[in-house]
Amino acid sequence: MKILTYEYQNKEQVGILTEDGKYVVPAFMYADMQQLIKHVALGELAGIVAGGENKVALTDVKLLAPIPEPAQDLICLGINYQEHDTEIAHSFGKEQLKKRNVPIYFSKRVNRAVDPDGFIDGHFNIVDSLDYESELAVVIGKDAKNVSEEDVQDYIFGYTIVNDVSARNVQTAYKQWYFGKSMDDFTPMGPWIVTADEISFPPKLDISCSVNGELRQNSNTRLLVHGIAHIISELSQGMTLQAGTIIVTGTPGGVGMGMKPPCFLQPGDVVTCAIEKIGKLTNIVK
Repeated sequence: MKILTYEYQNKEQVGILTEDGKYVVPAFMYADMQQLIKHVALGELAGIVAGGENKVALTDVKLLAPIPEPAQDLICLGINYQEHDTEIAHSFGKEQLKKRNVPIYFSKRVNRAVDPDGFIDGHFNIVDSLDYESELAVVIGKDAKNVSEEDVQDYIFGYTIVNDVSARNVQTAYKQWYFGKSMDDFTPMGPWIVTADEISFPPKLDISCSVNGELRQNSNTRLLVHGIAHIISELSQGMTLQAGTIIVTGTPGGVGMGMKPPCFLQPGDVVTCAIEKIGKLTNIVK
């Protein structure tokens, strides 16, 4: 089932996409996606769709990021595909070239996520190397603490797409990634959340990114170095992952930084991130 946040008649609300993909059925009983995630049961969603009350055509609404204002910073995975590790090795110091036996975690600040078809502010006054990263994002469905890998699937609400936009010159200059990953408009998200029951676990989905129609990234989430079960279980041993937490699992090879010569985003570029069974997320650089 596809759950989305949208604007209709100047009002922001959440709803469920009908199976044919043509209509949105509003879930008026939930104020926003965070509330829906915390309180809904999948059976309730099916009932809302079956009722079909007040449904509107998808073409008549404006899609927003499914969680427009995350309650907490996103938890992100760095260098979680071997091909991405290989392609960017020359961009970091020697200490980065050692074999990584544990995940690289970092956080990404989001004031408001960028909507599907929305604009990415390149911040070109301070950024000279704007890059894209197509990534599978996991949305936690209930508070997770001390969860075993075997039980992780029970804590996942669903999946969406995040473009982990990055300012490479800022990222490398500061020797940590928070500033270079967290500028305004650096988190396009969407087009919706696909509930976990729609996707086999662990997800083995084709993932790609195109810039102006040119395919740059083309891989599959089965190639994650550290899988979703390990990530969520490990994090939950030391922190409570609250319902609505977004975990962004890393990007495959093919980023602009890894090209020879590097090929970074410019104003007017159209970036499309796509993941099988979820959809496409397209944004324009301004």
